[in-house]
Amino acid sequence: VILRDSHGVAQVRWLAGNKILRILKSKGLAPSIPEDLYQLVKKAVAIRKHLGRNRKDKDSKFRLILVESRIHRLARYYKTCRVLPPNWKYDSATASTLIA
Repeated sequence: VILRDSHGVAQVRWLAGNKILRILKSKGLAPSIPEDLYQLVKKAVAIRKHLGRNRKDKDSKFRLILVESRIHRLARYYKTCRVLPPNWKYDSATASTLIA
């Protein structure tokens, strides 16, 4: 986003010949979990924090169930593609440590 907004680079792939994630992997700086899974875990932690303050919010409780099921589906996909280790498991109690 910074390259696009500040420096006018539309696609990093056109400039460097590789995608950003491949460049980060070659330098050893790639994230431990994929970005889409990370964002879903982040959303689930935020909803759970909201539910801690607002216990009666039924809609948020329902949305949390949907987000967590999406996390489980995506994790199952990444395990079959061997992006995640086979023993990786989402746990709502330890999800905030994945974010930090």
